[in-house]
Amino acid sequence: MTDKTAVLMLQMGGPDSLDAVEPFLLNLFSDRDIIRLGPGFLQPVLARWIARRRAPKVEAQYEKIGGRSPIRELTEAQARALEEQLGQGFRCFPAMRYWRPSTIETLAAVKKAGISRLVALPLYPHYSRATTGSSFNELRRVLALSGAEFSLSTIESFYDHPQYIEALACTLAEGMKLFPEGEEVTLLFSAHSLPVSFIESGDPYLSHVEETLRLVMQRFPNYRHQLAFQSKAGPVKWLEPATEESITRLANEGCRNLLVVPVSFVCDHIETLYEIDVTYAALARENGIARFHRAPSLNTSPLFIDCLADLVRTAE
Repeated sequence: MTDKTAVLMLQMGGPDSLDAVEPFLLNLFSDRDIIRLGPGFLQPVLARWIARRRAPKVEAQYEKIGGRSPIRELTEAQARALEEQLGQGFRCFPAMRYWRPSTIETLAAVKKAGISRLVALPLYPHYSRATTGSSFNELRRVLALSGAEFSLSTIESFYDHPQYIEALACTLAEGMKLFPEGEEVTLLFSAHSLPVSFIESGDPYLSHVEETLRLVMQRFPNYRHQLAFQSKAGPVKWLEPATEESITRLANEGCRNLLVVPVSFVCDHIETLYEIDVTYAALARENGIARFHRAPSLNTSPLFIDCLADLVRTAE
């Protein structure tokens, strides 16, 4: 066995073709860590029905951003950058929760490489049982079936890590350059929504997101800003206000320059490229907002990669 450490970069994943949309949705809705569809024995049947029903609409959205999600390529680019930063003692392996490479495929690659020490690095800054928790549960299930001896260290979150905050602040500053100098700009931080029931049962996601905003806004004390939530699905009560409702309200209040800052996403995917750049941009124009822009995603920002490297080096 080698003395290298394998960094498992845990991410949600996304369909790599239009044909992959329905099976991706099936994997997503089959996960009881993220959504419970009736009793457990019924979940596979209900998940298949929902995936089949939603697939045509979601396929149309992916068609508008090139026919697939870029999340695998971007996560692989982050892995290459992180591996270079960490040096020869580390190898970085993306592991997608709902698509490929799956957790089991990634662990097989780690085993083949002869690596026994693992660091699980979720690419979710803010802990939730629906994201980090689900990825950890899947990893532990696969480890139990692997028949190999691995040592595992986990990183729970990094919502307040100084380099993450600095990286996010830098993307905000880049976004601000898109507006005429001297004009008032409103900042709308958009995080992925979560059912309110999760928060009520103790999930720390909302408090983590709010702390990230507080730390970022220390660098921009004179800007009007708000937090909103996007990408809700289903009839349950979700975190509010919704991003689309906030855009409409801000327009009615006279906002003419709006910068949306994706706060819970670390690389571009359908939520940024379609939901914000297409849907919300059109909504802003319809409501009279003159200039609507999105701050760049972190992707392979050197500051962000520095943050990930520090997390890995200090993992226990």
